[in-house]
Amino acid sequence: MNQQKKIVFLTGTRADFGKLKSLIEVLGKSEYFEVHIFATGMHMDVKYGYTVNEIVKYGYQNIYRYINHDSESLMDITLSRTIEGFANYIRMIEPDLIVVHGDRIEALAGATVGALNNILVAHIEGGELSGTVDELVRHAVSKLSHTHFVANADAARRLEQMGEVNSSIFVIGSPDMDVMLSDHLPSIGEVKAHYNIPFGNYAVSLFHSVTTEVDQLTVYAENYFNALESSGVNYIIVYPNNDKGAAAIMQQVNKIKPGTRYKIFPSIRFESFLSLLKHAQFIIGNSSAGIREAPYYGVPTINVGSRQYNRTSNTDIIHTSYETASIKEAIEKALSSKIGAQQLYGTGNSDIKFFEILNTKGFWSIKKQKAFKDA
Repeated sequence: MNQQKKIVFLTGTRADFGKLKSLIEVLGKSEYFEVHIFATGMHMDVKYGYTVNEIVKYGYQNIYRYINHDSESLMDITLSRTIEGFANYIRMIEPDLIVVHGDRIEALAGATVGALNNILVAHIEGGELSGTVDELVRHAVSKLSHTHFVANADAARRLEQMGEVNSSIFVIGSPDMDVMLSDHLPSIGEVKAHYNIPFGNYAVSLFHSVTTEVDQLTVYAENYFNALESSGVNYIIVYPNNDKGAAAIMQQVNKIKPGTRYKIFPSIRFESFLSLLKHAQFIIGNSSAGIREAPYYGVPTINVGSRQYNRTSNTDIIHTSYETASIKEAIEKALSSKIGAQQLYGTGNSDIKFFEILNTKGFWSIKKQKAFKDA
């Protein structure tokens, strides 16, 4: 490949940025690629830590900031705003490739704009199962994308079931493993000092809204935090995503008295979060971090409710209902659990694989006119 290619990474949350970070870095170091970042969504929300500043701190160039929502925005309105903003942006810079991740509406917006403007789209971590509306969005993004960089063979197989052509699917592992398994994570002492965390032992709590169960979220959140309160465990709590229903969760978070057994953060830098997770007694809630990252460190996971339904077959993960008693029982079990580290989503070299694939003529010859592969 001789001609420099212009790549745009679209990121809307602290979580998807963590998945994209190693891919951004490996391309940014190469003379063959010009890297741009379109930062929107939660990154631009002061309430959630205005995490676009974290992207800036990494030293990346060509960061475009776009506010796609306000306090009243619903998911469909936010989607339409993101499509409009991103469409105007790509007309300015004329990229060769748009890279999106996962199952957020920002990814759906990016894939839609790419598909309708004849720009190659790469979807990171398609072909996976989860729960709620997220799974519908993820599969829709896959159908709008021209190429797929997946975490494992199971995900690749599902994309083939959806009619995706095998030559457009690349198994590279999960890119966040590149950061997880690196030698560059801050020490737990450094992280505790930076975030003023006084606990010796602690658990991590990440409890997000389930958009298809929004009418029950007030009860779910109350049950969940009652279980945490009665457990006697110290908790590091990170705010939920800004999905519909998040206000019901934040109402319970805001009732927690400062000090005591809790430290509460709108957001934590990805590398610091990984160090905290690595040394936690367990992780509880319904975040994919409990499904994907925690097993790599041998940290017990308590998965509450339906948000990660069908996401994993890992029998070490403790699944509970939304009932307080069920969650309390799971906490007791997690405190006595001893599990081994499991590598289910790659070995920490996704960035190298990604770079090598993009650095071939064959990749850039992938047709933008998609074809459905019959079984």
